[in-house]
Amino acid sequence: MKFLSNKKLWVLCVLFVLVISAVLLMPYEKTVDFNTEVKPIINKKCISCHGGVKKQGGFSFLFEKEALAATKSGKPAIIPGNPEDSEMIKRLLTKDPELRMPYKHTALSEEEIDIFTRWVKQGAKWGDHWAYLPVKEVEIPDVDEDWGRNNIDKFILAKLETEKLKPSAEADRPTLLRRLSLDLIGTVPSESLIKQYFKNKDADKAYEILVDSLLASPRFGEKWASMWLDVARYADTKGYESDGNRNIWQYRDWVIRAFNKDKPYNEFITEQIAGDFFVNPTDDQYIATAFNRNTMTNDEGGTNNEEFRVSAVMDRVNTTWEGLLSTTFACVQCHSHPYDPFKDDEYYKFMAYFNNSRDEDLASEYPLLRQYNDSLQNKLTSLTTWLKQNVSEGKSKEIHKFLKTGQPSINSTTTDKLVNAVIGNNNIALFFRNNAVARIEKVDLSQVDQLIYRYNSGKTGGKMQLRLDQSAGPVIAEWNVPATKGYQNLPVDFKTQTGVHDVYLSYYNPTATNKDEVVVTFDWFHFGQQFPGKNKPNYAENKQTFWALLNANVKTIPVMVENPSNRLRKTYVFERGAWTSHGKEVQPGVPKTLAYAMPANAPKNRMGLAMWLTDVKNPLLSRTMANRLWEQLFGTGIVETLEDMGTQGMNPTHKELLDHLSWELMHDYKWSVKKMIKEMVMSATYRQDSRMTDQVKEKDPFNKFYARGPRMRLSAEQLRDQHLAISGMLSNKMYGAGVKPWQPEGIWSSPYNGDQWNNSTGEDQYRRAIYTYWKRTSPYPSMIAFDGAMRVACAPRRIRTNTPLQALVTLNDGVYIDLAKHFALKMQKEGGKEILKQIAAGYQQMLYKPIPAQKLKIFDDLYRKALADYKVNPAKVKELMGDTVNKSPETAALVIVANAMLNLDEVVTKN
Repeated sequence: MKFLSNKKLWVLCVLFVLVISAVLLMPYEKTVDFNTEVKPIINKKCISCHGGVKKQGGFSFLFEKEALAATKSGKPAIIPGNPEDSEMIKRLLTKDPELRMPYKHTALSEEEIDIFTRWVKQGAKWGDHWAYLPVKEVEIPDVDEDWGRNNIDKFILAKLETEKLKPSAEADRPTLLRRLSLDLIGTVPSESLIKQYFKNKDADKAYEILVDSLLASPRFGEKWASMWLDVARYADTKGYESDGNRNIWQYRDWVIRAFNKDKPYNEFITEQIAGDFFVNPTDDQYIATAFNRNTMTNDEGGTNNEEFRVSAVMDRVNTTWEGLLSTTFACVQCHSHPYDPFKDDEYYKFMAYFNNSRDEDLASEYPLLRQYNDSLQNKLTSLTTWLKQNVSEGKSKEIHKFLKTGQPSINSTTTDKLVNAVIGNNNIALFFRNNAVARIEKVDLSQVDQLIYRYNSGKTGGKMQLRLDQSAGPVIAEWNVPATKGYQNLPVDFKTQTGVHDVYLSYYNPTATNKDEVVVTFDWFHFGQQFPGKNKPNYAENKQTFWALLNANVKTIPVMVENPSNRLRKTYVFERGAWTSHGKEVQPGVPKTLAYAMPANAPKNRMGLAMWLTDVKNPLLSRTMANRLWEQLFGTGIVETLEDMGTQGMNPTHKELLDHLSWELMHDYKWSVKKMIKEMVMSATYRQDSRMTDQVKEKDPFNKFYARGPRMRLSAEQLRDQHLAISGMLSNKMYGAGVKPWQPEGIWSSPYNGDQWNNSTGEDQYRRAIYTYWKRTSPYPSMIAFDGAMRVACAPRRIRTNTPLQALVTLNDGVYIDLAKHFALKMQKEGGKEILKQIAAGYQQMLYKPIPAQKLKIFDDLYRKALADYKVNPAKVKELMGDTVNKSPETAALVIVANAMLNLDEVVTKN
C-alpha cells in the first residue's frame, strides 16, 4: 500500500509539472491597444474607403457605433469576440481579388491581420485617441541619476535610458547666455545684464538671475508675440485682390502687453474669443477680440458680402481648432472627419457660436471700437455716470456701447428693393439718386422714436420720408436733408412705434436735375430712443456731450460685437460644404467626442464657448500651449505636428511629459506662461551642449530624445533683431503703427488703391521685426525667405527650410549690408586702431567668447585681401559705403569682414 501511495504521488507530481509546463509554454496573448495598434492600420489602409468621406458597403471605421452596426448586407462586418464569423476578417484573409480587402491595394501583412484578429477576438474594444482624453496628473519617473534639475529631466532621462543614450554635458556660460537671450527676448541682452551674468561666480545662481531678468524684460513680449501673431493670422492689410490697409496694429500691441504682464493663458484666450461679452468691457477687452477680426475682407467690386462673411466665420472656426486646439477640424465642413471622430453637423454647431457677430465683409470693417483721448474719455465717464444716476444702469450701458462701437446699427449695404439706388461696389454704402427708395427689412421698432443715420451729401434742398411696411405706406417721419462736408450723423425724431416692420426710405430733391447723379450716400442706420432724462438736471449739457462724442473724429480698430437679440442669424449645415446649400438648422454646440460637456452655466454664445475652451477638463487647450512653448525653445514640439494632435498627427515623443506640463500649466502654475517657460529653460535638458556625438548622430539625429541641447537656425524675427542689436542700431521704441524698413522699389503692386511702400526713416527703419508692416499679398521679402508666415490663414507652426536664397539675403540684402557698415564702425570704435583687435572685439560682442586664433587669421586674411582691392579701386569703396561719413578703404574692407562675421553659421544658428 505504501508503494502504491508513493507511486500515486509520483504520478500526481508528474501531471502537475506537465500542466504547469503546458501553461508556461502556451503563447501569451497580449491585449491589443486600439489607439496604438489598430487605429494606425485603419487610418493608413482602410479609412479612405470606410470612413467619413466614403462608406463603401455601408461600413465605416470612423465611429464605434458605425463600425459595429449592420452594413448594406444587413449584417455587421465586425462581431466582437468572434473573428471567424466577422466578415471584415474574412475579407482580409480571402484569396479572391474581388473580395479581398483592401480592394485593389496591397494586402495587409500577416502581423496586421493578426492584430485585427486578436482585437476582434478580445471584444473589438474601441478606444479614444490620447489627445482627446482629459489631462490627468502623471506619476514622475523614478530615476537614480543626479543629472536632472527638475521633473522635466526625469521624464527625459527615463526615455534616454530606454534608448541606451546619455545626456550631454551642460553648455558653457557664453552659449547659455546667447541661447537664453534669443529664446526669451529674441535678441541680444543689455550690456549691464551681460556684465552681471559673467560677474557672478556662482554659475547656477547667475543663470537663474538671467532667466528672471529676461522674463521681466519688455523685450519678452515682443519676442513671444511673434509666435502668437502667426496663430492669429495677424496682418496690416485685409487680404484678397485689393489687399487694402487695415488699422488693427493695436491688437498686436495688446498681445505684446499680455505676454509681458503674464496674463494667465485662460484669460488670454477668453478675452480674444469673447472680450465683448464682459460686463462693461474695457477697450483692451474689445481690442483682444480683434483676434477674430484678423480674418480677410474682400473689397473687390461685385463680390458677394454674405459669401465672404461666411468665409470669415469659417476661418474663425478653423483657427480656433487648429491654432488653439491642435485639431484639423476644417475638413468637417464638407463631411465627417476622415480620421478623427467628428461628425459633419458638429462643425456647424460650433460655427453657430461665431455666426452672430456684427461684421458683414464691408470695406468700412464695422463694427469698430472708437477710442477716445483722455479728455473725451472723461466726458464719456461723466455722461454714463449721469445716466446711471438719473435714468437707469441699463440705459447707461446701452448708450455707452453705442458711443464706443456704433452698435446696434444696420449697415446700409443690407438694404434692398432699391429704386434709383445702388449698393456702391456691392460693399461700400447705399447710394441714392433723385427719387430714390430703399427698404430696411424687419426692423424692431418696439419703443423706438428716433432714427440716427450717418450720411454724406453735396446737395441742398433734399427731403426724405420714412414709411412703414410699404414704399407707399404710412409716413412716420419727414425731414430736410442738409448738405455735408464729409460724413455726419443726423437724428430724426418721430412718434413711438411698436412691433417689427419693414421700413422704407425715400428721397426727393427738386434741384437735382441730373438723374444719374448720386446725391446722398448712407453709411449706417440706428433705430433707438431719443436721449433720455429730459426732465432731469443737466439734461441739455449731457445731451450735448452725447452728440459731441458721437461726432468726434477718433481712432478706430475692428472688433467683435454680437448681433442684438432681434437680429440673430440662423445657422444651417451646408450640404457638401457649400454655403448656398442649406441643410438642417443647428444650435450652438461642441463635439461630443472630447468626453466632456459644455459647463452647466455656460451661455450659448462666445462667452460660453470661451468657458468650454478654458475649462480644465478640456483635453486640448493646455496640451496645445505646452507643446507650442516646448517647440519654441527646443525647435520641435513633443508632438511635432503642432497643427494636429489627432490620429493623423505625429505621435508624441514624450506623452507623459506633455501631460505633466499640461497639468502643471493649468493647476500648479494657474495658466502662467512665464512660469511654464521658466521651468523648461531651468531644466538640465535645455542647458545641454548642442554638439552631436557619433552615438547620438546614429541613434537620434533629429534630437527626438533630447540627448543634446537645441540647435537650429534663427527665425526671421530673431535674425533681424539680433543683427540690429549687434550693429548697435536696434531701436527700443515699442508699439504703434507698422513701420516699413528698406526694401527695393517694385515689390508692391497694389491694384485699385495704389498703395506704395515708402521706406521708413530715422529710428523707425531699425525697429524690431514684429513692428514691420505686413501686407498679405506681398509680405516683407527677407522675412518670407526665412520662413515667415504669410498670415493669410492660421499658421500653427513654421516649417524650417534651408535654401540658397537665405544666404543671399543676409549677404546682399540692403538692410544687412547697412547693418554690416554700422557693425564695422562699432568694431573700429571698440577695438582700437589694430585690425586684429577690432575683429576680436566684434566676435566677442556677437558670441560672448574670444575668437579662436584660426578663425581670427581667416578674417584677417579676408580683410587684407579686401583692403588691397579697395586701395586700387576707390570707386568700389564709394559704391559700398554710399553716404557713410567714413569712406576709407580700411573701413570698406572691415565692412566686408563684418558682413562675413554676421553670416557665420554660429551667428545665424542658435547653438
